[in-house]
Amino acid sequence: MISTEPISINALSAQMTTPWRPIDLVKVNSSIVRLVRLDGRFNWHTHNEDELFIAREGHFSIEVEGEIQVPLGPGDCYLIPAGVRHRPVASHPAYALLVVEPQTEHDFGVVGPA
Repeated sequence: MISTEPISINALSAQMTTPWRPIDLVKVNSSIVRLVRLDGRFNWHTHNEDELFIAREGHFSIEVEGEIQVPLGPGDCYLIPAGVRHRPVASHPAYALLVVEPQTEHDFGVVGPA
């Protein structure tokens, strides 16, 4: 079925008050596009599939095991390959789109302030 209404990412972002609780926006082929508010440090974790971060609003970084830190700002994207240990970190609220497989799970654990 074809939708006649667009998804307002701006409106959804404005409603998000809790970090690390993504909203599934749409399924595209075999992937899901999720919107997430980032704020603080997420737990270190891995996935069995790739995870694409697309920075939408604000600034954050992706820390990759081995002391690699990748800063992202609006319009930037970064791919975490399957099996790579990582965590997003944001010292202020930021928003990102994630492109993941439907089975990609997040543990929603927050370590503390960035």
